[in-house]
Amino acid sequence: MELSLTDNSIKDRLAAIATPAAGARRLKVLHVGKFYPPHMGGIETHLQALCGELRKRADVRVTVASDSRAGSRELLDGVDVTRVPTQFTLAAAPICAGMVANIRDSGADIVHIHLPNPMAVLAYLASKHRGHLIASYHSDTVRQKVLGAVFEPFLHAALRRSAAIVAASANYQHSSPVLARYQDRCHVIPYGIAVDQFQDFDSAVVARIRKQYGERLVLAVGRLVYYKGFEYLVRAMTQVNGNLLIVGDGPLRGKLQDLTTQLGLGEKVHFAGNVPGDLTPYYHAADLFALPSIARSEAFGIVQIEAMAAAKPVVNTQLDSGVPYVSLDQRTGLTVPPADPDALAAALNRLLDQPDLRWRLGQAARARAYQEFSLETMTSRMMALYEQVAGLSAIPR
Repeated sequence: MELSLTDNSIKDRLAAIATPAAGARRLKVLHVGKFYPPHMGGIETHLQALCGELRKRADVRVTVASDSRAGSRELLDGVDVTRVPTQFTLAAAPICAGMVANIRDSGADIVHIHLPNPMAVLAYLASKHRGHLIASYHSDTVRQKVLGAVFEPFLHAALRRSAAIVAASANYQHSSPVLARYQDRCHVIPYGIAVDQFQDFDSAVVARIRKQYGERLVLAVGRLVYYKGFEYLVRAMTQVNGNLLIVGDGPLRGKLQDLTTQLGLGEKVHFAGNVPGDLTPYYHAADLFALPSIARSEAFGIVQIEAMAAAKPVVNTQLDSGVPYVSLDQRTGLTVPPADPDALAAALNRLLDQPDLRWRLGQAARARAYQEFSLETMTSRMMALYEQVAGLSAIPR
């Protein structure tokens, strides 16, 4: 059965689903993720934001792996979070035998698993849970080809069992070889953030950042890993009249700093590392934002929304993922081919040299962030999908 979830239907039902009617039974939803904050990562941050809002409308619990052999259960900002003991890890995937019973005994109307996550899939299948299954398909398995091939039959067994599969963009839904088999049950629900929080900032902090890192400032945020493409952004700066600030850390930091030195860019390319607390002043200190990713491991790029919420235009890359869907070429920023320092440099210079264009694209970026990528919009769309799934008489096979 195909579920229809249009924007109009969502808008019509916002008031109805915002608060359950007095005496109405709230849906019980169990989210199964890999980890949960304070363990940080893109999916973890999304899971925390989503569940923090969903708990106002449904009985929401979270099951994830612990960072150790010790388990725990705690209430975090009103969300019931169970961390199941990890016996060992395999190819960076935590193995938690206790997750099977946790799902089986949950009594949930809906189990919502977040992929890629081999443990969540195996635990769900072993649990023989009889409620509805929803899968958020955040990304294909890109690098671990051998293990991915071994695991694939189990993944498809779970996806066949699902009542709905959530993709963050139509781009990713239609370009994923895995999702090609399940187009009839896919639903696009883009990620959302608390857009308003990026409007409040301390102007003195912003001025201090600009003084420290220079005028005509380009900002990039992310883990220093291969698919982020920071190497190409550093190389592009040889042609850019401006400064680059990279916020984040990771295994490639040493190589990127060596490259910066080799290219003689020590005075215009800066590495801030992991910045504690709120990044809002950094977005407002920058003139524009760059996301130079080179592989579809970058499935969406939530940091783009953060920059857009701060009214900054984005320079991103034309990947077959959700990246160019978030910030639109010539409308909220500029999109260039991946792994192309010359094209990156041309786009950065164009925005730095044309303040009127920069302002116009930045204002459009903020408007798009509010319209399409707010936390409230994402939560309402997800809740509408839950209600449709819970109303099905049978689970697709």
